[in-house]
Amino acid sequence: MAGMDLSVVVPTLNGREQLGDCLDALSEFVPDAEVVVTNGPSADGTTGMVRERDDVDVLVEVTDRNVNVARNAGLAAATGDVIALVSYHQAVESSWVEALEAAIGDGASVVTGPTHRPLRAGMTTETPESKRIAGREVSFFNPDNVAMTRAAVSAIDGFDESLEVGGARDAAHRLAGNEFAVEWCGDMSVRSEYQPDGGDVEEDWGAKYQSLAYRLFKNYGVRPTVVRRVASHGFCDAYVVGKDVLRGEATPTSWFDEGKRVLRGTAGGTKGGLVARARDRTPMRNPKGLSDRDDRAAHVYDWRD
Repeated sequence: MAGMDLSVVVPTLNGREQLGDCLDALSEFVPDAEVVVTNGPSADGTTGMVRERDDVDVLVEVTDRNVNVARNAGLAAATGDVIALVSYHQAVESSWVEALEAAIGDGASVVTGPTHRPLRAGMTTETPESKRIAGREVSFFNPDNVAMTRAAVSAIDGFDESLEVGGARDAAHRLAGNEFAVEWCGDMSVRSEYQPDGGDVEEDWGAKYQSLAYRLFKNYGVRPTVVRRVASHGFCDAYVVGKDVLRGEATPTSWFDEGKRVLRGTAGGTKGGLVARARDRTPMRNPKGLSDRDDRAAHVYDWRD
């Protein structure tokens, strides 16, 4: 890693055991990187565990339960020319740093890669995803595994703290708007060491559509393309839930209630997105970004020389 000044930011919340595995992998495979952990507000002994390690350079304690606040707190503390964001429940694989260094060396500004997840029948992984929206080609990145140059981070002013979900997808729209390409690198891989427990995760339809409408209207304004995209998502989800009702797996009342949440979320997100667009007319499109505040950290433990 001689040619790359790398910081790795690891946001975490109540994931002490998984975080330990993540840090072990960074220590083994990326020993020369500056490691910044943004924690909180955890209640599982994470702070004590991190303070006992000698392979973490900075621990930033935050009080907001918002991953975009934690990401920005880490970005603010990091000093590298390249800053990676790795989720606490992922472990970098042996090829990760060499693949990243090669991509940066070839001129990439944003690099992302897959997450390998063990299954009973083998292994699954993500693939690249891109969409064309309002004439703009947007390449989305894996929020659990991405690295950006400091220039790219500055161009979008980090993550939008107005969003509790969908912050990475919003950042991808803004990277595209600032003409930063996202490069997919299959060897820049991370691994989930924990298999899902098989339980169903209930969808928060209101939050999903608030985030969707907010980021689309903020980044593109009122356009027929944007209205159609939001409506298309709504009709598709309504169709899927409607099929559950016909199969007896959901009730008409629950279908109706979810529909109301979708409408409320969409209305709130549309209003919020248009207000945010008016507040920041620059290509950053980020009125609540990295430079908006400097009080995210409740406490900072800095062990850098």
